[in-house]
Amino acid sequence: MLQPHRFARLRAFAASSAILALGLCGCQTAGSPDITGSLGDKPEVSRAAASPQQLEVYRDRFRANPKDANAALEYGKALRASGQRSQAVAVLEQATIAHPGNKALLAAYGRALADNGNFQQAYDVLTRAHSPDDPDWRILSAQGAVLDQLGRYEEARQYYASALKIAPDEPSVLSNLGLSYALSKDLPKAEETLRRANSRADVNPRVRLNLAWVVGLQGRYAEAESIVKADRPAEEAAENVAQLRRVLSRKEKENARAEAGKTPATTRRSD
Repeated sequence: MLQPHRFARLRAFAASSAILALGLCGCQTAGSPDITGSLGDKPEVSRAAASPQQLEVYRDRFRANPKDANAALEYGKALRASGQRSQAVAVLEQATIAHPGNKALLAAYGRALADNGNFQQAYDVLTRAHSPDDPDWRILSAQGAVLDQLGRYEEARQYYASALKIAPDEPSVLSNLGLSYALSKDLPKAEETLRRANSRADVNPRVRLNLAWVVGLQGRYAEAESIVKADRPAEEAAENVAQLRRVLSRKEKENARAEAGKTPATTRRSD
């Protein structure tokens, strides 16, 4: 059973913009709560880490012709998926300089910047990755996720609303919207929205963990565990619960360190 005090200490997390995870684990179990939101990669782009052999293939193809936009795009995506965020930014930045009008490269570069925590720059780049007369709902959703990280929640929700007009009930957009409500401390609205996202048959596994996280923040600990275990094979269910507990434990330790740092100097003992 998850301990109530762990969730109590996590309540402040709903107002923060700390990065826990931007993607899924290589396996099919859910990763950490995706509080930064989904960056809206196209379906064919796997967030599972590329194998060393695959990464080497993409690297060699890129190095053979650094001016090849497609080679740079694929190499940058592979670096992102493998967690090599700074390298992905460097590769895609150079590619967009060489191909300033390539919207696919701009979209990938913007996502890489967001992965790397460069949120304002990511927003600026993503704005150039599509146009008002030809909007891309995935990029609109990614822009919303970046605005949430900047604390601009109302603006972010306008982008999610625009994305949902193009892709009604798209679970990745609904998940981002739900997390936006969580970040602004509207947990009932966050839960309602995440339940809508989680009701879809094609939902991403991390949406389920996001929902469990929000339910837990409201003090319903047993229900939070049941959500991540529902309809999952025993091994996967156990891993999902373990993931959730690790997140809570890690955040509890961070909060404890923060509390210790706030101790007034006058109360500290000097030898």
